[in-house]
Amino acid sequence: MRAAEIITELQSLGLRVESSLGGRRGGAGPAEGHTLVVQGRVFNAPSASPFVAGSPWSLDQSGGQPLLRREGRAVCPVELVGPPRFYGQATPQGVPLKQIALLHGRDCLASTVLQSCAFWEGPMRCSFCGIGLSLETGQTLAQKTPEQLALAARRAQELDAVAQVVLTAGGGVPAGSEIRHLAACAAAIKAATGLAIHAQYLPPPFERDQERLKDAGVDTVGIHIESLDPAALARHAPVKAGLGLDRFLAAWRQAVELFGPGQVSSFLIAGLGEEPESLLAGCQLLAEMGVYPFLLPLRPIPGSLLAEARPPEPGLMAGLYQEAAKILQAAGLSAAQSKAGCVRCGACSAIAAWELAPAELVCHPARTAAELRAALAIRQEVFVAEQGIVEHTDQDQADETAIHLVARRGGQIVGTVRVFPRAGRPGEWVGGRLAVAAGQRRGGAGAALVQEAVRTVARRGCTRFTATVQQANLPFFQRLGWTAEGEVFDIHGWPHQLMKADLDHA
Repeated sequence: MRAAEIITELQSLGLRVESSLGGRRGGAGPAEGHTLVVQGRVFNAPSASPFVAGSPWSLDQSGGQPLLRREGRAVCPVELVGPPRFYGQATPQGVPLKQIALLHGRDCLASTVLQSCAFWEGPMRCSFCGIGLSLETGQTLAQKTPEQLALAARRAQELDAVAQVVLTAGGGVPAGSEIRHLAACAAAIKAATGLAIHAQYLPPPFERDQERLKDAGVDTVGIHIESLDPAALARHAPVKAGLGLDRFLAAWRQAVELFGPGQVSSFLIAGLGEEPESLLAGCQLLAEMGVYPFLLPLRPIPGSLLAEARPPEPGLMAGLYQEAAKILQAAGLSAAQSKAGCVRCGACSAIAAWELAPAELVCHPARTAAELRAALAIRQEVFVAEQGIVEHTDQDQADETAIHLVARRGGQIVGTVRVFPRAGRPGEWVGGRLAVAAGQRRGGAGAALVQEAVRTVARRGCTRFTATVQQANLPFFQRLGWTAEGEVFDIHGWPHQLMKADLDHA
């Protein structure tokens, strides 16, 4: 079996492990599990939840090399990631560093800097969350200071080669108040260690909040919605449902602008009642924005409201991961790009193991102001400087409502096209301003942009998609399945033809 298949099965079915191995229970992140390395990939397998008792997977430590067994048959050797050395250290005041931060995966230091949530005790509590459990058992502190975290990070870096830090917090009162503490902790850790830092939080009420995190040295962020199905979200995370999708969209967009595409992520949890098609639509939405969709199975944490639940079956997860991998490839996203965080760590999800090889050419919506400027610069070069179709600028009012797609090769934007809904005609979309930089026109960028434009409008319910193209480009569009409508007409002295796309094969 491949690592992707093994990890997917173990995270859905669990791993039967001798109780003498210990393991953490409760809290956030990969709780109640054991961290293993299989075929070079680090992951955390559930081992304490009730569903694990029926798992066909077990860990055999009777020989020199630990083995994974499935229904008694040896599958492959594994490496166990044991407790880090910094767990034996303490602050000058005698506080064990293990109460301040924990090792996630192999090289990720994680801490919930405020181990409380304003909604933990009431009906608005998230059903899958265990933030208050480790505090109740005395495993951690209610609040970690910047100085404590800086010390823990420095010791973990020195003793255990920790390479990244994850900071999270429960919802504060007033909303967004936790951001200041996250920023203070991040600044102290960065100054002490220079480590890459990831912060997780609810969509903040003010734009300045995310700017504050950036200024503090945070490298990547996670703004986790968990489910894009309104009914599922209302059942399992009522506070997030109450915030509304628009709040998340605004926060994601600003975060991508601040931290960059691929440096923003959101959890999507399979097993909360959302249909597979809806989960994949959520992956598509996030990936188009430059947000990494961190798809993972439900992790029933002992003591949480979903303690008795079961994760989705491994076959379902494998299918979801395979489709999500295609979405990631098409958007040019990869876990390897992430500087820090759950995406980089990978302990809680098999998605990175299912990723496909990066594509040489990718097309996606412009996700930042810099990408849009690059697209407009190509249009200016082609339509104004090169062809002289218009003077000064080709930009117009349609640009304000358009989705600007870009083609990227080797990290460089080499082409663009725009699509926008036709005003007053529901279901009708218009494409145009197809432009590819000189020297890049033999690599398929133009065809890829047109095909992505068709898929983009089709996903948005388009029933009729047209474009006015230069007559010389008719054969190109016809090869892509477009058909001519009406007679040839002039625009600025250039012959043009109205073309219609074949949406049935989008």
